[in-house]
Amino acid sequence: MNIIGNSVKYAKKDVEPEIDVTAIVIRLPRPGDGVPIDYHRIRFDDNGIGFDEKYLDRIFTPFQRLHGRNEYEGTGIGLAVCRKIVERHGGTLTAKSSIGNGATFIATMPVAQNKEKK
Repeated sequence: MNIIGNSVKYAKKDVEPEIDVTAIVIRLPRPGDGVPIDYHRIRFDDNGIGFDEKYLDRIFTPFQRLHGRNEYEGTGIGLAVCRKIVERHGGTLTAKSSIGNGATFIATMPVAQNKEKK
């Protein structure tokens, strides 16, 4: 919900937001032992304002914002929570973007969850 909510929040003025959500299964080496396993790769593509990728790490840091509070509402914690949830499931969350050209968020998580407590 936080990723989709951000796509709506950071829509371009006078442009209807478009959000394309796609998912595929891919095979990647598992971190640690390199054994190939299946992962869900979920992409969220939008047509919003985008951001400069030099701030990529900052958007996933709690309470860090790229815009002032007077420009956009929010606490700056939504994407940090998303990343933490994905990582807790053994996956990764990253993004691609450029200013004015929308953003793409990519979550990659193992199909089979590890049942060990972390």
